Amino acid sequence: MFPPLRRRRTHLPFFLELIASWIARLLYRVRASGLEHFPREGGVLLISNHISYIDVVVLQLACPRPIRFVGHKGLRRNPFFNWCFEITGCIGISAEQPRDGMRAAVQALKHGELVCLCPEGHISRTGQLMEIQRGFEVIARQAGVPVVAAAIDGVWGSVFSFAGNKYLWKSPRLLPTPVFIAFGRPMPAAEISTAWARRELLDLGERAFNERPALKRHLGRECVRALTKHPGRTAVIDRTAVRREVKRGQLYAAAALLSRRIRATIPEQRVGIVLPPGAGAFIANLAILCAGKIPVNLNFTAGRAALETSLRIGGIGAVISAEAMRAKVANFPWPERTLDLKTEIEAAGGKRAMLPWLLAAWLLPNQWCASLLGLPHTGDRAEAGLLFTSGSSGEPKGVALTHRNILANCAQISSLSILPETCSLLACLPVFHSFGFTVTLWYPMLRGCHVVSVPSPLETRKIIDAIRDEEVTTLIGAPTFVRPILKKAQPGELRSLNLVVTGAEKLPEDIYKAFLDNFHLEIHQGYGLTETSPAANINQPHPPVVLSTNEPQAGKRLGSVGRMLPGMTARIVDPDTGADLPFTSQGVVLFRGANVFEGYLGDEEKTRAAFRDGWFVTGDLGRFDDDGFLFIEGRLSRFSKIGGEMVPHGTVEQKIIELFGWDQLEAPTVFVTGVPDATKGEALVLLTTNDVTAEDLRAKLNEAGVPNLWVPKVVRRVDKIPMLGTGKTDLKRCQELAFDPTR
Repeated sequence: MFPPLRRRRTHLPFFLELIASWIARLLYRVRASGLEHFPREGGVLLISNHISYIDVVVLQLACPRPIRFVGHKGLRRNPFFNWCFEITGCIGISAEQPRDGMRAAVQALKHGELVCLCPEGHISRTGQLMEIQRGFEVIARQAGVPVVAAAIDGVWGSVFSFAGNKYLWKSPRLLPTPVFIAFGRPMPAAEISTAWARRELLDLGERAFNERPALKRHLGRECVRALTKHPGRTAVIDRTAVRREVKRGQLYAAAALLSRRIRATIPEQRVGIVLPPGAGAFIANLAILCAGKIPVNLNFTAGRAALETSLRIGGIGAVISAEAMRAKVANFPWPERTLDLKTEIEAAGGKRAMLPWLLAAWLLPNQWCASLLGLPHTGDRAEAGLLFTSGSSGEPKGVALTHRNILANCAQISSLSILPETCSLLACLPVFHSFGFTVTLWYPMLRGCHVVSVPSPLETRKIIDAIRDEEVTTLIGAPTFVRPILKKAQPGELRSLNLVVTGAEKLPEDIYKAFLDNFHLEIHQGYGLTETSPAANINQPHPPVVLSTNEPQAGKRLGSVGRMLPGMTARIVDPDTGADLPFTSQGVVLFRGANVFEGYLGDEEKTRAAFRDGWFVTGDLGRFDDDGFLFIEGRLSRFSKIGGEMVPHGTVEQKIIELFGWDQLEAPTVFVTGVPDATKGEALVLLTTNDVTAEDLRAKLNEAGVPNLWVPKVVRRVDKIPMLGTGKTDLKRCQELAFDPTR
């Protein structure tokens, strides 16, 4: 799969080629796949993603033929780049006069050369694939040559990329950087298009990302290495009862001590955890992983039956909790071996026994600290954590996330530069919530940013106080949890925030506008699922323009959930036939990537239903725009087929809210669902906390021109719209209320 890389002739003079090749091989360890299909002679147009100034070097190292590059002509204003253009024979092209450059590229291709250009037109400052321009189509067709796509992975984050929102001025990597380039199959010029190029580059990018050596590592070992690298830095500021600051070295020492105790006393492979976000959750999760076992954070807000199912599926015989939690969730089906976190640490020796581990963190190399715990170097596809889906539309399913899944998702999030190691991250999401599990637990340990924890996302006043007192810079939550902040916070209390990200549910437009008006903060919408570890898409601030040759680039788009994270690819398919649709058409969204789980624990039938030819079926309807931003139109289960027409529940809800002017800032007051109907197949039912009759509703909607099929037949008055502890609407409970409001 990976042919040896040999020295080959380029357009450089021999002595310069020799020097450049030696330096490049010193800095980069380049591997490639797909070269067995690469045309060995004749004109070929090579297209590639463009994420750094070193792309041309690594491409030439991997490619078996000398490459003639097409570059931005404006760079020739710089003496150094002008010299590079001259000695390499690079073809200059400009947006003002593109025909000259295109003509030169066509001529070179007709002479049998290999010409490479970036179809995005410029270097990406987000690390993601930008809009594909049509110029490469014109060149290939005029020259009559095949097109080969290539995706480069590994150079984003280097000093030559814009990672961290800056070029050059960042710490260089001390070891050779592993770079992987995936080459596609040649495509005849008559069959190419911008849609083909985007799809091909995304697919190849996913393949290249999967070859990262770091994804094979062990999550526990990587966390221990990161914690002991800077043992004096703050890891967690816990505001559960009294304020408590835990350093990274202390977190390692406590987890190391507890891990020995767990290994000796708990025989089961999976260990349950019932703890709020905070230092205790960090210690328990890391200790279980370091003990060679699998942490299972249980949703203590779920019903007793769902929890009993979770315990059975996971084979969990022991649960780690705290006395306060046991008193708070008395209805939890506590197993006989329910262990108190504080008591277990004291039984293992307490603070005195932690001292040797703490000294090790300060005195020994971080690799040795991991080896002292006997942690393996490789985790890869072994299970690293078990989460249960919320059960919003059925019984909970066990989502087994691997070391590869979590390490991949943390690397993907890190690549966006929105959560640097200098950020202060508020952790209020439950650890059984997939965003809480990965983004506010494992990610801070790996990345180095510190966490300020509040025990519950429902304790709005405590959240506001924590943001104000600890100068938190980043808030992550579901719209349900962000909504009450609008009512209770004063603008000055949130002045330290510079990033707010929401997921789990679609961000209502009124919350977005109110947050922008009141706090001058734009909420960035993201998207993910427990099965994608969880982040799949995130909007990010527009990258700054720092050079005269930079063009404005979009990092976010209102109404979208952002571009896919690096290393992911997608399909849009017809919900009825499963046939592939264009990216810009509405259909069911399918994902593939290193962060996508491999199956539900102990349930092959549900696993088979979740995948289609290796692609994970999200169950959400969506579409991409030409710039790669994903727009989620709704959950497939939240559509009703009435009289042969697909009716979106969310759109009907929004229309009702607008027409009646109902306030949604305090809590959601409207929910639409479908029930069987003998005549039309399905009928819509409106659940609402407001007083309205079916007749008034119909009159208002008809007056606004809403189709009759979209008008709910039945109105059910409820005390509140049922919600889950994850911040999502409880679809199962709402469906029950639609059939029988007395339940």
